[in-house]
Amino acid sequence: MVSLSRGDSVVRLRWRLVFASFLMLFVELSLIRWLGANVVHLSYFSNFVLLGSFLGIGLGFLRAAGPDALDRPMPLYSPVVLLGLLGFVSAYPVAVNRASGQLIFFTSLSTSGPPIWLTLPGIFLAVAAVLAGPGEIVGACFRQLPRLDAYRFDLVGSLAGIVAFALLSFLGAPPLVWFGVVLALFIALIGKLGTSVTVAVAAGVLLMLVYPLRHDRGVFWSPYYKVTTTVVSDGNNGIAWNVDVNGVPHQRLTSAATRAKEEPWYLEPYHRIPTTPKNVLIVGAGTGTDVAIALAQGVQHIDAVEIDPTLLRFGRQHNPDSAYSDPRVSAHVNDGRAFLEQTTTKYDLILFALPDSLTLVSGASSLRLESYLFTKQAVETARAHLAPGGAFSMYNFYREHWLVDRLAGTLEDVFGHPPCLFDAPAAQSLAVVVAGLTPADQRCDQTWSRPASTPAPATDDKPFLYLKSSTIPTLYLAALGLIMLGALLAIGAVLGVNARRGGSQSRRRFVNQLNAMWSYRDLFLLGAAFLLMETRSVTSFALLFGTTWFVNALVFGGVLVAVLLGVEVTRRFPTPPLPVMYALLLGGLALNWLVPSSWLLSLAFFARLVAAVSIAFLPIFAANIIFAKRFTSAAEPALAFGTNLLGAMLGGCLEYLSLVLGYRALLILAGALYAGAYLAKARDRAPDHKVVEGVATPA
Repeated sequence: MVSLSRGDSVVRLRWRLVFASFLMLFVELSLIRWLGANVVHLSYFSNFVLLGSFLGIGLGFLRAAGPDALDRPMPLYSPVVLLGLLGFVSAYPVAVNRASGQLIFFTSLSTSGPPIWLTLPGIFLAVAAVLAGPGEIVGACFRQLPRLDAYRFDLVGSLAGIVAFALLSFLGAPPLVWFGVVLALFIALIGKLGTSVTVAVAAGVLLMLVYPLRHDRGVFWSPYYKVTTTVVSDGNNGIAWNVDVNGVPHQRLTSAATRAKEEPWYLEPYHRIPTTPKNVLIVGAGTGTDVAIALAQGVQHIDAVEIDPTLLRFGRQHNPDSAYSDPRVSAHVNDGRAFLEQTTTKYDLILFALPDSLTLVSGASSLRLESYLFTKQAVETARAHLAPGGAFSMYNFYREHWLVDRLAGTLEDVFGHPPCLFDAPAAQSLAVVVAGLTPADQRCDQTWSRPASTPAPATDDKPFLYLKSSTIPTLYLAALGLIMLGALLAIGAVLGVNARRGGSQSRRRFVNQLNAMWSYRDLFLLGAAFLLMETRSVTSFALLFGTTWFVNALVFGGVLVAVLLGVEVTRRFPTPPLPVMYALLLGGLALNWLVPSSWLLSLAFFARLVAAVSIAFLPIFAANIIFAKRFTSAAEPALAFGTNLLGAMLGGCLEYLSLVLGYRALLILAGALYAGAYLAKARDRAPDHKVVEGVATPA
């Protein structure tokens, strides 16, 4: 029987730790993207995959804390479950039931699948089982290396995993490449099995990967979506392209003449303004149909903004009107809100052209790619970029009429007068809304009239456009409840196995493990608070710099760099006592609360970057000095770290309170958790262990 890592040299343990940590992050990111693309509507629930990852890694650490952990065989169950998950989802496509009167999901409205109470918990537990394997390997290394030495190499591997996955996303690599990297890492980590067995396992696994991860013709991967393109007839002896993303119809690429004939409402913004606009901004330009229509209307210059570089590239290659080759068009790969905040140009018409996303910004928030584009503050920014006589317009199939009213009400609040409305409720609440800079700058066949039940506008603090009221939908509550129940059962099962493997008196050993985890309750609270603080950082930087994949990757990488810096400072220099560090941490959270986003947005780009990084990463740095000091004194490092990760899972659940309270409130919640962690530690009796050369030993 091949053990996890007993008897290895320090150098070999460090390398194994780096590779296993790389694998943990890389698998987590791969599953978030792949499952979101192949399980219809799971891209709106990517937080659940993240929660499953935290549970799995935490369970792996708990397994590594068992009495015989270092003598157990390598965790081969992890790649086996991964293959089963990939194969099942590929062979039997499923769809998360998105039926909800409280929340809108953009979809074809024709999908079906297993009930959410079966789909989400099943995926959650499968993801946990996959991540438990790498977590177990990392946990075994933590038991044999000095505390902070292990933690810093874990961070190095995690940071490398983020960088590698971001690079593959930039290159448009398909899942076969992602999971090929995963396979190579699994083989490297279980290489002790012997050359012949390892080669046989590698060959078998590779063959099994070919079916679920095959690269179909017409399918490519952008940094955000799985994009499927199909050639069809446009009905006029020409061709058109249907573009689906993550299994849901997204765009139809056809000529401007055909589109204007089939769907004349595309021309409504130009019919509702007195003169032909000369300078136009189109946000959500996609593959170029809206751009081609604007050119056909006689527009002299267009700034076309599209967040997805792959969709823009497809439009350059296949748009039948060659819209992006026209010298009057300047294309920009950027988030629409970020572009508005950065540009100084004034426009005669600003058009939000069906900018609905089918995914969340990251696995750590409920923020969609376009969330900050439709807030009251975003519309105010758009209004500020209108030239005299200019107008603002948006159109989409909004699914629910209350959403049309919310958007029209937002425009009335910002512009000071009701907008024009072209409304077709029977067609999935199709609506075109146009607001002139003044009432004289719009010509309405129908003017919007505010119903008494109009929902309040979305704001930068609560950018949940598709959530009718400030509540947590029952859809989420049911899934979270089942997930938490599954997590408790899984933790109990792992602790039970550890107790039985310890020999006689298994019940007593089980109770002892629970008592040990209780002694690390401050680490549990630290994990929950840190996840909330990380979520707040992700959403804050998305507002300040855009919801692009690149900004998101930089934020996660920056968080890990700040954590690593905290560890290095703790290792190399004397640090203030815990009360001082907690005071600095709470002060940093207060600073984040007091500095308004509107002030940061008013700064020039580089000044904004420096201010945002300083404000956001100060409490992260302080929090990780606290964690490093506490972790150094932990008698059972694997159990302590696992408890911290399970706390992060709780933080991921608490993040949904932002739907009710807003994102700023997460700072208060994080502060309360940090205060609880300090009080929990302060109530402890004198330590029952001492630290010798970075390794905790019984006193």
